[in-house]
Amino acid sequence: MQVRIRRTRLAIQTSLLAATAALPAQAVFAQNPVGDDTQRLEAVQVTGSRIKKAEIEGQAPVQVISAADIEATGLGSIGDVIQRLSVSGSSLNTKFNSAGNFGFPPDGGGVGSGSTTVSLRNLGAKRTLILVDGLRWVSESSASGVSAAVDLNTIPASAVDRIEILTDGASSLYGSDAIAGVVNIITKKKQDGAGARLYYGDYSKGDGTTKQGNLSLGASGERFDAFVDVSYYKQNAISSSVWGQSSFPVPGTGVDNGSSATPGGRFVFAPLDPTQTYGGLCPISGGASFCNLAGDGASGIPTIGDFHPWIGAGPNSDRFNFAPYNLLLTPSERKSLFAQGTYRITDSVNWNLKGAYTQRESTNQAAPEPIFLGSEAGTYGLGDFVAIDATNPYNPFGMTIGPDGTLVARRPVEGGPRIFSQDVDTRYFSTGLNGEFGIGSRNFFWDVNYVNAENKATQTVTGTYNIAHIQRALGPVANCTAPCVPLNLFGGPGSITQDMLDYILFTEHDRSLQKLSSWTANLSGDLFELPAGALAFAGGYEYRKQSGYYQPDAIVVAGESNGVPSGPTSGGYDVEEVYLELNAPLVADAPFARRLDLSVASRYSDYSNFGGTTNNKLGLRWQLGDDLTLRGTWAEGFRAPSIGELYGTFSRFDASIQDPCNFATGQTASNCATLGVPDPGSFEQANSQISVVTGGNPGLKPETSTSMTLGAVYSPSWAEGTNWSQKLDFELTYYRIRIEDAIQASDAQTQLDRCVATLDPVFCSGIGRSSGGNINAFDNTLFNLGNVETRGFDVGINWIGNATGIGTFGASWQTTYVSRYKAIATDSGAAEPRAVGLEVADSAIARIRSTATLKWSLADWSAAWTTRYISGLTESCAAATGYDICGDNDTGTNRLGATTYHDVRASWKLPTSFDLTVSGGVNNVFGKSPPICLSCSLNGYDASTYDLVGRFSYVEASVKF
Repeated sequence: MQVRIRRTRLAIQTSLLAATAALPAQAVFAQNPVGDDTQRLEAVQVTGSRIKKAEIEGQAPVQVISAADIEATGLGSIGDVIQRLSVSGSSLNTKFNSAGNFGFPPDGGGVGSGSTTVSLRNLGAKRTLILVDGLRWVSESSASGVSAAVDLNTIPASAVDRIEILTDGASSLYGSDAIAGVVNIITKKKQDGAGARLYYGDYSKGDGTTKQGNLSLGASGERFDAFVDVSYYKQNAISSSVWGQSSFPVPGTGVDNGSSATPGGRFVFAPLDPTQTYGGLCPISGGASFCNLAGDGASGIPTIGDFHPWIGAGPNSDRFNFAPYNLLLTPSERKSLFAQGTYRITDSVNWNLKGAYTQRESTNQAAPEPIFLGSEAGTYGLGDFVAIDATNPYNPFGMTIGPDGTLVARRPVEGGPRIFSQDVDTRYFSTGLNGEFGIGSRNFFWDVNYVNAENKATQTVTGTYNIAHIQRALGPVANCTAPCVPLNLFGGPGSITQDMLDYILFTEHDRSLQKLSSWTANLSGDLFELPAGALAFAGGYEYRKQSGYYQPDAIVVAGESNGVPSGPTSGGYDVEEVYLELNAPLVADAPFARRLDLSVASRYSDYSNFGGTTNNKLGLRWQLGDDLTLRGTWAEGFRAPSIGELYGTFSRFDASIQDPCNFATGQTASNCATLGVPDPGSFEQANSQISVVTGGNPGLKPETSTSMTLGAVYSPSWAEGTNWSQKLDFELTYYRIRIEDAIQASDAQTQLDRCVATLDPVFCSGIGRSSGGNINAFDNTLFNLGNVETRGFDVGINWIGNATGIGTFGASWQTTYVSRYKAIATDSGAAEPRAVGLEVADSAIARIRSTATLKWSLADWSAAWTTRYISGLTESCAAATGYDICGDNDTGTNRLGATTYHDVRASWKLPTSFDLTVSGGVNNVFGKSPPICLSCSLNGYDASTYDLVGRFSYVEASVKF
């Protein structure tokens, strides 16, 4: 349908300012001149409103990224593209080598290995709703939990026409999860003929080779449109060992922060005979002796001479450097098939059909798996109760070691590194009818849709051990009968034979599944005329069912795995929803009010596990004249706890935490003694990673939110059609979002610090220590923490110049300034540490993120230069406190300087009989290294905020015929 409207400049401009370049209005809606003062515009629906209309400059702030913009970044994942936007915060991507290194993070969603997610407004991926063509997409699955986020790698970039990003709360329009905003990925509906694209890229540091290719076919007829795309993507790994910053556990500290589980082994125990010092290796203290020994290696059966006193720091430290085994970039291979078609049953009824399938193979790697035994290990598993029997043929001490008061830590490098291999299959199917009809002079639009999708994953882990077999192999030798083989933990590297490995190793197989099915029905149109125009409406119904499970290997479930323990998760829910949206023109063609529109929306949701909730939204658009439009929104938001957050069972996360009781003095030492640390002045946690308990909480309540935006769009007439400018747009948006009953776990480091400082049960509850003072219990499960508030500004400028003898120029600039981010726990009134300008827990909230692009084109040539800026951050020096690399040892803080990246790209359309274009570019032209992060868990930098080290160069060719 086409409608007639009065012609004004703002009526034929889009306020959807592109994230990386100006987007011509013609790309969003059709325009056909029909006279001097009117034109006919195609009615369309844009993210942020369910009402189809021609004048799309609405109340809500929306950014648009076109397919050309995606290609211009040189990135192969739409998730990576969105993560670069100024409105995006820290989120998961393939630079995270997290699987197995730390366990299950305290967000209830699993690890998500190989996935790429997006977090708008720094509020987390689970608070950003992902739609594809206005319908929900299935959540990610990596066989490591039941996540609440969508893996954007499951959507092939070559099938995307544009991405619309609503940076405003929209639960009244789209339901749960749309607290921070909505990402609506619009796919290609048709294409004339065939097209192909080949791509090759490589990093200047390490391997990281990336190869891509796709072949697409399309056809159109009087009654149908069709589009099919087949794509392939392969990304190679980069080892952490290629870069000095990632080659040690904490940059600038050598191996002092390495693991106490070494190839030679560490052994802490109290001798059976207190007078026995084992040749002076075990010092005497208070009439009793203890042993804290490191293995030197042995020839055959170990002896006392094969050990020396443990050295925990310094140039001769015995600690193990696990960092070089990790990955800076994880390998991934994706194969995708995407197809959709439209058949026009009648002139006013269409049938739509869409199918997508993506198969992903990805890998993570970690250092050889450590074996920790004894009560001081704090593994929360069987290992805490394992002893080495006196009859073990390789035990040189003539006594049973452990488990009480004992720590045995050995790194069996003989078994090789841990390899985590994910195989993920994503299937999506949707079909529906849409059309229009008239009643009198009114036209109405309708659609009904059905979605059925699933994300299924298996993860295979090699290089992991069966702790029950280890217990038997270390126990009384009389009980170690075939197939058991006595285990030698004392003999140093090479002492664990293949026969021993064959008995204690096992291959772990984990599985997970996410399923989504939904029915939706929508109706929109004009109800009746008001003095200033028609009252438009949209209404609809949605039924949605989501279910999922995570099933660890049977050995893991039985508690017999030496790796990270976890339990199975399973659950689901369904919801019925109805919504209504109205848009009322209040004033038209009045002084200082060319147009004034009010919109209201409300959505009622009835959950099978939570009952009902109603969320409302108000919006106001005030067009003062041809040049200037003001707008604002107020919205209520809602997010139901996800399956993983509700039903996730006990799991472990090995957090990098600094125990305040390490070598404590003064009041801290006194408090530590009260907490059960025997000798705080000489105490040191056995390992730098402290295990915490994570998991879901069936008692969780839904999150609720309120959000507000105020903005202005200025398109000055003095910059239109001049000798220097075709068009110039300015956009300013202020946002504020407040979340209540936020679902998250406390920051573990902060909780421990406050516990030691105050001895307050609010902070100390759930934290326990062994007889040796080591933390052996730490409850860090999810709960409704409290309130989160964030606010700031978005600024956008887009300019398109006129053609000149040296080409046509254009420029764009997008900046987000975050003025506040604060989370307050309800039970204590204390603030969580995450705040603006801070680097905390491998993520950051930069006060300023900015992207500026300068474009040029001339005939068949085009080029672009993009500059990306991230303002400076402050972090705790953490384990690097006291070292020269710490910026300020007096305060224990370090500064991550402001970082600027430069990207360049050029394209040439060859003078051939068919449409052939070759392009090339370099991201991070000057090879800027990310700032050193001392508090980050892995690789010495924040992979969610910064680019990898070195340049990334790429070439590509695309052809249409």
